[in-house]
Amino acid sequence: MRAPCPPRTTGQTVKDLRDGVTPNAGVSLADDRSSGRATEAASDGMEQGRGNSATSGSNPGVSAPARAAASESADNSSRTEPVGRRRRRRRKSAQKSAQSTPHQGKREGTAEATAGSGAQSPPPTPGTSAAGGRVSEKKKGRRRRRKSGRAIQGRPLATQKATDRAERHDAQSGSMQLPGQAGDAQAHGQPSDSEASAPRRQADDLYAALDLGTNNCRLLIAQPTRPGQFRVVDAFSRIVRLGEGLDATGALSNDAMERAVEALKVCASKLKNRPVRRHRLIATEACRSARNGQEFLDRVLRETGLELEIVTRETEARLAVAGCSSLVGRDTDGLVLFDIGGGSSEIAMIDLTENRSNRLANHIKAWTSLPVGVVTLSERHGGCLVTPAVFEAMVAEVDGMLDAFTPPTLPAFSGLDVSRMHLLGTSGTVTTLAGLHLDLPRYDRRRVDGLWMSNAEVDLMLDKLLSWDFAARAANPCIGADRADLVLAGCAILQSIRKRWPSERMRVADRGLREGLLNEMMAADGAWRGRGRNNRYRHPRSNQGTTS
Repeated sequence: MRAPCPPRTTGQTVKDLRDGVTPNAGVSLADDRSSGRATEAASDGMEQGRGNSATSGSNPGVSAPARAAASESADNSSRTEPVGRRRRRRRKSAQKSAQSTPHQGKREGTAEATAGSGAQSPPPTPGTSAAGGRVSEKKKGRRRRRKSGRAIQGRPLATQKATDRAERHDAQSGSMQLPGQAGDAQAHGQPSDSEASAPRRQADDLYAALDLGTNNCRLLIAQPTRPGQFRVVDAFSRIVRLGEGLDATGALSNDAMERAVEALKVCASKLKNRPVRRHRLIATEACRSARNGQEFLDRVLRETGLELEIVTRETEARLAVAGCSSLVGRDTDGLVLFDIGGGSSEIAMIDLTENRSNRLANHIKAWTSLPVGVVTLSERHGGCLVTPAVFEAMVAEVDGMLDAFTPPTLPAFSGLDVSRMHLLGTSGTVTTLAGLHLDLPRYDRRRVDGLWMSNAEVDLMLDKLLSWDFAARAANPCIGADRADLVLAGCAILQSIRKRWPSERMRVADRGLREGLLNEMMAADGAWRGRGRNNRYRHPRSNQGTTS
């Protein structure tokens, strides 16, 4: 265990030869009382005006006993610190002071001359340098980190605001460097001005996941921490409504593609400013079902540089399960996980009764993907004016789709112990119901993610939403005007799922495909290996938030 650093003190003054104080040449540095012969020999040497030290053995005018005593005094002083090291410290300090304040050169020159005459300065106290200045706490901290052998991945990352601030400062000061100048600096092994002014980047252990859905464009950049967890570094989410009019025309509209490209340009900028080690960018139902979906992705590649892949419905269901694995407790035998999207809804039946493993996706026993989401269903039935009759028509349409799904008989869903089976929803619909249930003045993910809701509480929130008109839904801070016409369509899909798989409770997850992508990439790379007892994220700093 290292000794604790001395407390920081400001304005501390340490007497040194440069302060004009002439030390007693016969007094030991260790405050030992010297013998009379040593004092007499030292005084004799000073009176003769010789330029050498009284301890020098080359003075012919000093007797042998005096030289021996002076040598003994010098040996006592040298035990504290070697003379050569002390002289080097004084020389470096003198050079630094001469560069900062030219008028101090005389004092430093006097100190050099006094040191050459054999005068011994007192040893530096802990936390101070021999030049009388305090050792920089910053330098000491860097020295400790290098000695400990820790990597730099635990340091806070430079925020996007800091990066933008540095770029604005460079632009205002006119410090933009020509290509020839940068090449000359690099040829001489020196960093260019742009590299020196840029914020120090994190090690390349960042992962990024992008999900371009029918309604939203979402990006998440994170760093692995403890096993199975990660810390969010940057995030982006915007409603683009890429699937607007897709159900009627079968193609993506120009306005929808333009909104999506603008959002993807923001994502590309964020990815460029981060040292991302690995990323995966996916597109779901809108690009999957549109006849011009691949043409749109080619345009995205040309204009943003992002290459998106269209995933299958099965992959989408598996990623949704992987993103919510940490919300499944040990007391659960079975659950129905559903993700209500903009153009499709994925449902997975998970049985944990035997051979339970840490990867929840390995326990998917049956799954289905309904070709309906909040955008398509609201366009078919109207999302602004939703009466109880319109709502029942929506539920009936989803019921017909679920009737075609015939899963196998599973032990967890046999009905023997209903309390060990529950629903797990990951979509904007269930998070909206949770926000209404908590009566939040503004949406708070920390309070919503992982919330349990009973059957009675879900029914109460559904009735409240049905009693509101479009203006009341848009005025609610957990819904907003962008989703006021979609929320009841999502509630109709949820109601149909609850009818098919009755459960006493439902858990809310504010996570989904992005988290599933990150979990799979980190697990495949072994990013959580070796993060055990010495993992610094076990006690994170106060300015770092951790998201699991």
